[in-house]
Amino acid sequence: MILFANLLYAVSRILHFILNIYIWIIFGHVVLSWIRTPSLYQVRWILFKLTEPVLGPIRRFVPPYKFGGLDISPIIAFVLILLIDTVVLRSISQYAVQFLGPRTYSF
Repeated sequence: MILFANLLYAVSRILHFILNIYIWIIFGHVVLSWIRTPSLYQVRWILFKLTEPVLGPIRRFVPPYKFGGLDISPIIAFVLILLIDTVVLRSISQYAVQFLGPRTYSF
């Protein structure tokens, strides 16, 4: 059971790290969408390909033309990612720590 709890804790920490990196990728996509520099085209294309699987479905529910051309899908994605991180991953992490007992768990 200790192995299962440690596995749960490790998975929650890894997913937390991945979600934080993805937030920065979305942020980079937003910033580079405001800058029209031809030398950054490849970076913008890579960030677009990384963020479109998340932002595309959100844009279908909340199209930019309904907000005067303002694309709020990155804001909604930020909120959803933070909600997943806070509710799901912290719950899994706390469950694993509680499962292990009164030891403090830190790296």
